[in-house]
Amino acid sequence: MDSLHLRSGGVSLLLQLIDGDVRVVHWGADLGEQVGDLAAFGGSVPNSSFDSPLPASLIPQAARAWRGVPGLSGDRGALAFSPRLTVQEASLDEVPGGGLGSRATLVLTDEASGLRVDAVLTLDATGLLLVNQTVTNTGGDDYRVHALDVSLPVPSQATEALDLTGRWAREKHPQRRRIEQGAWVRSARHARTGHDSTLVIAAGTPAFSWRSGEVWAMHLGWSGDHTSRVEQVGTGQRVLAVGELLHSGELTLAPGESYRAPTAYAAYSARGLDGVSARFHSYLRARDGHPSTPRPVVLNTWEAVYFNHDLGVLTELADAAADLGVERFVLDDGWFLGRRDDTRGLGDWFVDPDVWPQGLTPLVEHVKSRGMQFGLWVEPEMINEDSRLAREHPDWVARPNGADGRTSLAWRSQQVLDLVNPDAWAFIHERLDSLLTEYPIDYLKWDQNRDQLELGHDGRASVHEQTLAVYRLLDTLRAEHPRVEIESCSSGGARVDLGILERTDRVWASDTNDALERQTIQRWTGLVLPPELVGAHVGPATSHTTGRTHDLSFRVATALFGHFGMEWDVRTLTDAERTELRAAIAFYKQNRPLLHGGEAVRIDRSDEKDTAYGVVAPDSSRALFVYATLASSPYEAPARLRFDGIDPDRVYRVSLGLSLDPHAVAHRGLPAWLRAGASSDAPTDGAAPGTTASGAGVVLTGRVLREVGLPMPGLHPEHAIVVELTAVG
Repeated sequence: MDSLHLRSGGVSLLLQLIDGDVRVVHWGADLGEQVGDLAAFGGSVPNSSFDSPLPASLIPQAARAWRGVPGLSGDRGALAFSPRLTVQEASLDEVPGGGLGSRATLVLTDEASGLRVDAVLTLDATGLLLVNQTVTNTGGDDYRVHALDVSLPVPSQATEALDLTGRWAREKHPQRRRIEQGAWVRSARHARTGHDSTLVIAAGTPAFSWRSGEVWAMHLGWSGDHTSRVEQVGTGQRVLAVGELLHSGELTLAPGESYRAPTAYAAYSARGLDGVSARFHSYLRARDGHPSTPRPVVLNTWEAVYFNHDLGVLTELADAAADLGVERFVLDDGWFLGRRDDTRGLGDWFVDPDVWPQGLTPLVEHVKSRGMQFGLWVEPEMINEDSRLAREHPDWVARPNGADGRTSLAWRSQQVLDLVNPDAWAFIHERLDSLLTEYPIDYLKWDQNRDQLELGHDGRASVHEQTLAVYRLLDTLRAEHPRVEIESCSSGGARVDLGILERTDRVWASDTNDALERQTIQRWTGLVLPPELVGAHVGPATSHTTGRTHDLSFRVATALFGHFGMEWDVRTLTDAERTELRAAIAFYKQNRPLLHGGEAVRIDRSDEKDTAYGVVAPDSSRALFVYATLASSPYEAPARLRFDGIDPDRVYRVSLGLSLDPHAVAHRGLPAWLRAGASSDAPTDGAAPGTTASGAGVVLTGRVLREVGLPMPGLHPEHAIVVELTAVG
C-alpha cells in the first residue's frame, strides 16, 4: 500500500506512504475515485531532501526535513530529542456503525527513541476530519512529552489567516492577517479555554468571507491550555496546527505509558466560512448525546435578584416567568452556605439554612407546580479562602509549589480547588451527587470563574491533570444522573470548545446580555457551534455590563437565534413589554425546529454597519432571517438584502416574522414590501415612523430573492427586524 485516500462529504485527504513516512499530499476538495501516480509528488530522496522539498509529513519532524515546529517533541534528558518515526502499519476502512465516511489507522515507531505513535484519521460523513494521536513510551526509562500537535498542510492559494480573540463580555471577535514566512501562534494559558482563545485557526483564499472562498480551519477539542498555529517555512509550505500546551515537567511517561492528545477537528470548505460551519454543525447534530428535546425557554435569576435570595420574591418571579411561557427556571448564585456576596462560601455546597430554612424544596416544588423544570447554579472547581472548606482543608487549594507553598494571586477572591487531589475530587462529587439525589434538579449551570496561570499539584504544573479531573467529574455525574442537563459557563464564554461539549448540553456564550455585543459574539461562536448549543438571553433594557439601552425588539431578535431565554426581573414588565415578550416566546417555540435544525447562513454585506443572517430549513421550505443595524451608516439607504441559502427554483412568501418596533424606523420609512403588510397607520416614505407592521408580505421566486434581494427599511442604529420566508405552491 503506497497511499491512503480518504473521501467523504466532498472532501479528500490523500496520504502518501513512502520511505517509511506519511506525507500529506492533499487535504481539501474531493479528488474523485482515482488519483493516478503519486510519484509525481516526490519519491525517496535519502541524501538530498533539503534540495527537493517534499510534501509535509503527517507528524512533521526535523528528521524528515521539516524546518518548522515539530509535531512531536520531548526527550529522555539529553537523549531522544529528535525522533524519526517510520510507518509500521497502515489501513483504510469505513467508519464503524454503517454510516458514510472513511478512516485511516497508522502506527509509526522509532525504536532508537523508544516511541510509538498511533494515529487515527476519520473523515466523517459530513466531511469533517477528526485526528486522534497517541504516543507511547516503548523505551526503558521515562520520556518527557513536550508537545504532540496535529498539523495539516494548506496550499499556496491560502494566503490569509483568521483567528478569534476577545475578553470578558466581549468574546469571539475576528482578526485577520496575511500569511507570511514564520509562525503566528495563539497560546491560551488560562487553565481553561480562555476568553481570548481562538475557536478556530483558519487559512483561506484572498478575501474569503462567509459565503465565498476556499477555507481550511482547525479546532482543538480541549478545555485546558492549548496552542493554535499557522506557519509558513522557507520552502513556502504552510501548515495549520493545534495541540495541548504542556508545561515544563507536566507530562512524563513511564515505560509502557501513553498520552492521548486531544481530538483535533479540521474542516475544509469551498464556499466560505458558512461551509466550515455546515460541517461542524452537521457533525455535532449527528453525534450521540446531542440534545434531542426542544430547547426550553430559560429564566435565569441572576440579573433579577443577584445574591438577594428570598422565597417570596423568587416564587413571584417563577409565577411571572410561567405566565410568559418559560419552561426552565434556574436559581443562580447565592443559595449555599454564607454566600451573600462573591467573596465567600465557594466550596461549601450545602443549602444555607439561614436563607432556606426548609431547604430548596418549597421553591423547587413551586417551580414544578407551574410546569417548569428547575435548574441550579454551581461552581465546583473553585474555592473561596473565606469558606469552611478552605479553613478545614487548606491543602486542597491548588498551589504552584505544593501544599506547603504560597497560593497564586487571587482572582475574584477565588482560588482553584485541586481536583487532582483524590480527596478533594471525592468531596465535590459527593456534594453534587447528594444535591442531585435530594432535589429533582433538571439542569446545572456549571460555572468556572477564574484564570489560573500557575496551576499546580504537589509542586508540579497540573493543568493537564486538572482538566481531566473535571472531565471525569462531569462524566461520572452524567452517568449517575443521566436526565440532568449541564451548561458550561466560564465567566461567560471562557470555556467554549468541543472537549467540554462532549459532556455538557450547551455553553453560555458571554456574561453580557447587551444585544449589540451579542451580535458579534454569537455570530462567531456559531462558526463552530449550532444555535441550540449557545445560550442567548434577553436581559433588562439597560445592560448590566455595558450600560447601553436597547429596545425589547432588538434584544429579542438577537436572542432568538440561540437557546432562547431571559435574565431579567420579569415581575417588573409593563403591559406592553409583557405582551411583546409573550409573543416572542410563542414565536421561538413555534420555530424551534427551524432555528435548531436549519442550516446557518451569514450574509456578506457591503456595509459593516449592518448585518444579516438566518437559518434555512433542510428542505428549503422555510427560512428566518435577521436584518440588524449595528451603527450609523454612511449611506442614506441600506443595500438590498439578498437571501442566500434558499432554493432558487421555489417561490416564497416574504413577511415580517415579528411586529416591527415603532421606534426602529428612521427617516426613510418602510419599503413597499413591508407597507403591504403594515397596519393602517404605517407611514409612507418620508413620513414619521410609528408603524407596527406585521404580515402578508410579498411573493417572489427564490432566484429573485437571492440575486436581486429586497430593500430593507432604514432602521435607527441598534435595531433589527425578523423576516420570515415560506415556500408556497
